[in-house]
Amino acid sequence: MRRVLRKLGENIRDARRRRRLPMAVVAERAFTSRSTLQRVEAGDVRVSIGIYAAVLQALGLLAGLGEIADIGHDSVGQALARMDLPKRIHLKRASGPGDG
Repeated sequence: MRRVLRKLGENIRDARRRRRLPMAVVAERAFTSRSTLQRVEAGDVRVSIGIYAAVLQALGLLAGLGEIADIGHDSVGQALARMDLPKRIHLKRASGPGDG
């Protein structure tokens, strides 16, 4: 988990730099402090996901966060769902006028 958050922090820092935005501007747009933004860019596990989301929003990258656990990217979940599918489907007979 630490490695993944460290990589996310590096990606956020690189995105900010590519946009040529100072830390103070991104922190203000994310409604957080510059020191918290530094912790985000360091991949600090103690920073809430809400702060990470606010920083991603400030950089215009929030849409990617919603895709993380999406079923389209969840091959294990898709495989488990396929295993739960019934092997056979039986149609129920419709009740006729003489059935009662």
